Amino acid sequence: MSDSSNFSFPHRTPVFTTVIVLLCFALFGWLARKVYAPHAYAVDKVEGVKTPAERKKLLTDKLEAEHTAATGYAWIDQKAGTVRLPIERAIELTVRDHAQK
Repeated sequence: MSDSSNFSFPHRTPVFTTVIVLLCFALFGWLARKVYAPHAYAVDKVEGVKTPAERKKLLTDKLEAEHTAATGYAWIDQKAGTVRLPIERAIELTVRDHAQK
């Protein structure tokens, strides 16, 4: 018969092992936060725009330019005959062309 009663595992985990396991969990948590958390400092800043009023004016100007581009006529390439049409007019022409087919 073999004597296996002398070779047994300890019933309590040593303090050093507990500390190492906790440090591994903390390191994993820190790494996960570093990788998956959004980085506010990575947002590109516009030169010279500092106050909310200046940002609002910049947004208003951008929206006005987009509205003008979406509702007005302009040449894209005059040599090639490419023009920019208002969206409503482009829809009308597309519907007319598909109705003729």
